[in-house]
Amino acid sequence: VPPSPGSVRLLLPSGSTLVLSRSSFTVVFQVPASDHCPHIYIFVCARGIMAGIYTTNSPDACLYVANDSRANIIVVENQKQLDTILEVKDKLPHLKAIVQYSGSLKEKLPNLYSWEEFMGLGPEVSDQELDEVICSQKANQCCVLIYTSGTTGSPKGVMLSHDNITWTAHHASRAGDIYLPLSHIAAQIYDLWTGIQWGEQVSFAQPDALKGSLIDTLREVTPTAHMGVPRVWEKIVEKIKEGISRCGYMKRKLVTWAMSVSLEANQRLPKDEKSFLFTLADSLVLQKLRAELGFSNCMKFFSGAAPIGSETLQFFLGLNIRLYEAYGMSESSGPHFMSGPKVYRFSSCGKVVPGCQYKLVNVDGDGNGEVCFCGRNIFMGFLNLKDKTKEALDEDGWLQSGDLGKVDEDGFLYITGRIKELIITAGGENIPPLPIEDAVKQELPIISNAMLIGDKRKFLSMLLTLKCTINPETTEPTDILSLEAVEFCQRLGSQSTKVSDIIGGKDKLVYQSIEEGIARVNSKATSNAQRIQKCTILGKDFSIVGGELGPTMKLRRPVVLQMHHSEIESFYRE
Repeated sequence: VPPSPGSVRLLLPSGSTLVLSRSSFTVVFQVPASDHCPHIYIFVCARGIMAGIYTTNSPDACLYVANDSRANIIVVENQKQLDTILEVKDKLPHLKAIVQYSGSLKEKLPNLYSWEEFMGLGPEVSDQELDEVICSQKANQCCVLIYTSGTTGSPKGVMLSHDNITWTAHHASRAGDIYLPLSHIAAQIYDLWTGIQWGEQVSFAQPDALKGSLIDTLREVTPTAHMGVPRVWEKIVEKIKEGISRCGYMKRKLVTWAMSVSLEANQRLPKDEKSFLFTLADSLVLQKLRAELGFSNCMKFFSGAAPIGSETLQFFLGLNIRLYEAYGMSESSGPHFMSGPKVYRFSSCGKVVPGCQYKLVNVDGDGNGEVCFCGRNIFMGFLNLKDKTKEALDEDGWLQSGDLGKVDEDGFLYITGRIKELIITAGGENIPPLPIEDAVKQELPIISNAMLIGDKRKFLSMLLTLKCTINPETTEPTDILSLEAVEFCQRLGSQSTKVSDIIGGKDKLVYQSIEEGIARVNSKATSNAQRIQKCTILGKDFSIVGGELGPTMKLRRPVVLQMHHSEIESFYRE
């Protein structure tokens, strides 16, 4: 059942929202994960219900979640986040107070508290009263609210019970000898509950991790396990490539040789059956390179929350690093399938977590079907959305993921697409866009994002963006090409260093190379309907701040279709 009307909600837009079950108030946190962790345990003990809001959310997005969860007290990190909430507070009928977590209050406003003032209210509650609240909690009551990223519509509040959380923290973390599970709800399962379950030390990256501080943090911590969404791994790849390009000729050749030996060995042989040449390359070059990244002690590397490209997976195999993928949903309390040191296949999400069940429905001739989940990790339902809950869960309690996948003879799952993203051409052919998009990016290292178009159309077309640098302050894509993109141009004989040097057909060499790369992809198409007939290069890369990507870097296809409607329509004019 949903939280009771008298419950207390704490919203943490950086990763979790808490709902405290006291008699007369509701609280919302907006602080970094590294700061709020110890306090979350306290709020859960007081029958708090957490839900996530991202720090990148706009005021309207914060308003939506705060209003939907009926939050009473919002705890913000600093003045910047306070300003966001103040902008929408008059539209929140349940809001009773705002607490600023760090920094001093610049202005004293009614019902605005510093963290110290807020904590000063605690002594008024006796230990006996708190113990009664703790003992009154039941395993099937709501513990966590996870709001979906809203890539296909408005975010939905996923209600997870205490049993969902504790069962997943225990069982999923044991799958495939993995003790640090990850998932779309990583801020809950990975950062909090598994650490409690296994007594682990959890270190948090800085808020500016993707602006350049991540490597410094890794060197300081030297973790034994590290997880990140695909964009984190892609940023590490960019950093490594940038470093290699600055090396002298001989060192650059040595690193390239070592990585090629490692890639071939990891693709060809089991991890414990490597050749002498591989051992030499690893000890002379790759171990030092991993140490430079802060991975000298790291044994497990995880990726999740969004699909990761095969190019990124192969790059890390060249460093003798296997990225272990996990697959699940907020609605499955995170991981339902997991990879690990003993459960690994390239580009697979691993095997089903012990104790969980799965099935494929509506399987086609190639073995692809919708992945469905069942188990104690399956959510209670969507908050305030009974009809949506009925759509997601069938009569027998199976959760329909909406994802297409196939399972090999050994039980390894491979995600091949998403039903809502499936392109059905005017000729009636069903085409999953992801494999074609990945193939284009693999053929053309200058391409950052590729989005296939063609639903109800006569032929396929594609929107392309180029790899560029990111403004470290705003995280917006700039007009300056990335180092990798510049090197791509130089190999062609092009002098382009900016996106604007290329778009609009200005750089004939780059356009010709892109056409040739797409022709190579088309040559491997299984039918004429799966060939890309037209494409265009956009003037700006996709980003979270631009709205094309969701908080976990997933492509928001409906948004892109709307934003670039005119370019798309130009493909299909007679």
